[in-house]
Amino acid sequence: RGNSNTQERFDQLVEFLCVFAPEDIAFLTADREFIGTQWFALLMAEPVTRFRIRIRESQLLFDGQQSLKTTIVFQDLQPQQSKGLSGKRRLWGHWLYLAGLRLEDGSLLVVATNHAPSTAIADYALRWGIETLFGCLKTRGFCLEATQIKDPERLKKLIALLTLAFCWAHRVGEGVGEHPTFAMSIHTQCQPRHSIGQSNRS
Repeated sequence: RGNSNTQERFDQLVEFLCVFAPEDIAFLTADREFIGTQWFALLMAEPVTRFRIRIRESQLLFDGQQSLKTTIVFQDLQPQQSKGLSGKRRLWGHWLYLAGLRLEDGSLLVVATNHAPSTAIADYALRWGIETLFGCLKTRGFCLEATQIKDPERLKKLIALLTLAFCWAHRVGEGVGEHPTFAMSIHTQCQPRHSIGQSNRS
């Protein structure tokens, strides 16, 4: 299932904080489904969790006098242009900083944050590496969703193992890109034993 409810997100955050101290977390990034009054109230509660969360283009932003759609507030942006609003805007009952970026396809990327809006877009961009990981685990090679495992603990171990495998594969790919002869070396070392044996007999 692609979506989660607020309680599930709360449980995941609490579990994460049991492993990592709040001061060890630079910031939390999340996409547009991770929104809502209760979710932001959780993040703003003590200890405050720094976050970079994308919001929808149709979201209303209140500046203290009027409410305007996100698309109107950032309508002056040209493709690849970005800006951070000078003051906070209220959304879901909280006053937050906002930064926006006009993407090449003309769509708008707006990030809500509770601190340092000047780096919000660049920080959020780091999340795309995680999206790449999820895409590879689910459809491009690892086929995680094809597993028959249902036990949560075993699933955690499987995901951890596949993540390590992906990181190893990614690092090998970087090596191949930087040193083309590296690929030749890997190919030679990874020949099946029966092929090497047949080659020797010939």
